Amino acid sequence: MADNQKNTEGTGGPLSNDDLQDLVASSDTGARSPVGSAGYVIAGVALCWSLFQLYIASPLPFMLSSLTGLSLVLNDAQTRAIHLAFGLFLAYMAFPALSSSPRDRIPVQDWVLAILAACSALYIFVFYRDLAQRPGLPITQDLIVAGMGMLLLLEATRRALGPPLVIVAVIFLLYVFFGSSPIVPDIIRWGGASFSRAMDQMWLSPNGVFGVALGVSSAFVFLFVLFGSMLDRAGAGNFFIKLAFALLGHLRGGPAKAAVLASMMTGLISGSSIANVVTTGTFTIPLMKRVGFKPERAGSVEVASSVNGQIMPPVMGAAAFLMVEYVGISYLQVIKHAFLPAVISYIALLYLVHLEAVKNDMPMLEKRQTHPATVALLRAGITIASIVILAGAIYYAIAAVRYVMPGISAPVLILALLGIYVALVWYAAQTPDLELDDPNAPVVELPIATEVLRTGLHYLLPLVVLVWFLMIERSSPGLSAFYAVLLLIVIILTQKPLKALFRGLQSSQQVAAFREGFEDLVAGLITGARNMIGIACATAAAGIIVGTVTLTGIGQVMAEFVEFLSGGNIFLILVFTALISLVLGMGLPTTANYIVVSSLMAPVIVQLGAANGVLIPLIAAHMFVFYFGIMADVTPPVGLASFAAAAVSGGDPLKTGFTAFFYSLRTVLLPFIFVFNTDLLLIDVSWLGAIWIFCLATVAMLIFAAATQGFFMVKNRLWESAALLLVTFMLLRPGFFLDLVQDPYNQVEPQQIFEAVEAEPDNGEIRLVIQGPSFENPDQMIDRTMAFGLGEAGTDGQARFEQAIGLPVRIENGIVILDEPMDMNSLAGKTLSNMDFYMDEPVQITAVEVSAERMPREVFYIPALLLLGLVVFLQRRRGGTLAGNPRPATA
Repeated sequence: MADNQKNTEGTGGPLSNDDLQDLVASSDTGARSPVGSAGYVIAGVALCWSLFQLYIASPLPFMLSSLTGLSLVLNDAQTRAIHLAFGLFLAYMAFPALSSSPRDRIPVQDWVLAILAACSALYIFVFYRDLAQRPGLPITQDLIVAGMGMLLLLEATRRALGPPLVIVAVIFLLYVFFGSSPIVPDIIRWGGASFSRAMDQMWLSPNGVFGVALGVSSAFVFLFVLFGSMLDRAGAGNFFIKLAFALLGHLRGGPAKAAVLASMMTGLISGSSIANVVTTGTFTIPLMKRVGFKPERAGSVEVASSVNGQIMPPVMGAAAFLMVEYVGISYLQVIKHAFLPAVISYIALLYLVHLEAVKNDMPMLEKRQTHPATVALLRAGITIASIVILAGAIYYAIAAVRYVMPGISAPVLILALLGIYVALVWYAAQTPDLELDDPNAPVVELPIATEVLRTGLHYLLPLVVLVWFLMIERSSPGLSAFYAVLLLIVIILTQKPLKALFRGLQSSQQVAAFREGFEDLVAGLITGARNMIGIACATAAAGIIVGTVTLTGIGQVMAEFVEFLSGGNIFLILVFTALISLVLGMGLPTTANYIVVSSLMAPVIVQLGAANGVLIPLIAAHMFVFYFGIMADVTPPVGLASFAAAAVSGGDPLKTGFTAFFYSLRTVLLPFIFVFNTDLLLIDVSWLGAIWIFCLATVAMLIFAAATQGFFMVKNRLWESAALLLVTFMLLRPGFFLDLVQDPYNQVEPQQIFEAVEAEPDNGEIRLVIQGPSFENPDQMIDRTMAFGLGEAGTDGQARFEQAIGLPVRIENGIVILDEPMDMNSLAGKTLSNMDFYMDEPVQITAVEVSAERMPREVFYIPALLLLGLVVFLQRRRGGTLAGNPRPATA
């Protein structure tokens, strides 16, 4: 990737299509494409990897086990070992060691390294029973294989992903071995570990390389990456781009708006912001430049759109599945919490692009078929209503089939699905297939939405199947993706021969179409596996960081470090955490990025928030660090997505990165808001409440975009931009202003703590001011204001208190005394670890605060709307309109 950055800076113009494909290959699938037997080996191994992952995700192992009586179901340790063996082998085969290394052949040393790396991983598969019988007591053979495997993993990661993740992993390994060195600062010094202890943690146990992250990669991520690859191979990628341009291309700044929509649709299933940039950017960026966007701004719009695809459910760059494991909630809950901020962010980006186009008076591309605005709006409303009605009809039809034919409902529904697919392919065969347009052609003819839609409606069926099994059947993500991929296999194999049949082509052409479909299927399976090489290496290497955190307790040190820098101020805690997450995420792919920042920084937010009187839900903390981690793809000096966009546009990479960061300010703002206003994450919110929050937050983010762009109805005056920022804050965070007017807490006498706890409703909150002698200096007293959630209400206040907070408590002579926490790894145990519970002066609760009844925070919407109305009134007097003053459409 570094070489590509240099090439981009050196050419001063956009790269050729071959160069761009090489850029994607070097970062995703591997730049090496050898000919002859070596090429067949890479393709064959990649194909076997995809087939293996489909096998373990399917019900087939259980069926075969019951039929044969043999144990053919692999456990987690076995599947993770095989998964990593495939990834390491292909990393050495597909990724050259250096930029000067040959790409048309595989050197002998790479064959040797590939086989050794695969064997090191398969060692866990072969000897997992023996390793389980000697936990923590590795023999010499174990240590040799583990040490070799660690070195080969780091080199494979360097080849597939570049040096950033390797550097981070090596630093953590050095900390494991030399943490007791005098050169290590006192605040992070620890006892250090022997080689045997470190290798047991990192390679031979499920706490490091073969931990949760690699397990998620093998169980879920591979299938979703394969799903995206095969959907693109089927033709859905071009369909999404064409549909986006058909819907939005004729508007002011239409190519940029289409880029946003196309990147959102491809981002739904993509795990790579760089691939997203290049895939959609090769078409959208030249068109943006044609309507007046400068190269840097065109690239920046594409970067902001593509990187946002990583926060868009259902895949979220594979982070969604990791959140399930790390946060301990269901996949559906992760999707629910992530959905609203992602959608609002995209809507705000669309509006930001509109303001950019209006501000610079950009022309519009000519539309082939026009309708009055009222007719277009009516048609859009009818379409949305029809989709909702159709979804309801399908749901109740399936329920009816299951009720009437419970024994044979599954085959009946499968036949119905295949019938719908054949009908949609027949419908698509009535029009010519979509072809890739040349964005540099003298005349750009925008497609008609209805014509585009009819060519690709069958591409939506796998998405419907995926969503159905995830949302309705509540199946696991892996099984849901398996069924969706299974349907995709049918589509890729049959869509071309079916179209040939429906178009009346000769039988020889139908056979050729089937052969072409089979080749597409094999190519899709191979590409999906090659796209997984970097992710497999990333999740394994990131396991080193996770293992180090577990082994050394560095997470607690990070919390102390951030608290020291912030002085306990919750806003500064978030700022420093955001900056550290941004640095940690530099140069890392989305999956590894999330593993690193969530392992180190998410617990810091939760712990320090509670330790300073603010309860922050764990999912909010994980979303916060994830958002800032992926912003490293945007911001210089690394900003891989920005460099990729500059390679397409020919613009300056650094300018592109800074502009893209400016366009992404809404993505920077949202995490700070949803940490304090968890309604944005739809936590404990009803359906009606969710609709209200969506509308309110969308309006607020549009106002924020207008403020940061310096243009609303006309060019903003400075005070108007400031006023719009204030309106945004009042709409998104009205509780801040309510806290200034009314105290959020009532004081309760410490002796009445149990009565106060018992009176709190379900999921109530209590704040405690805890005072005790310092562990290091007994003469010094320490004060802590901690917030705790109380869980479900109960009849016994003391039992509820001790169960929810984990602090044994007793009242003696009017003093509420705390004993040492029952679990020192709990929130209370970590926060109060610097207090001495065995001195003459006890650790005690000196104040108790419970939530106060106050006026609704929504009262502050009134001054916000009045201030917004004032800005609108003044700008209208200067001749402004919400839509701007559009120029006549031009060709």
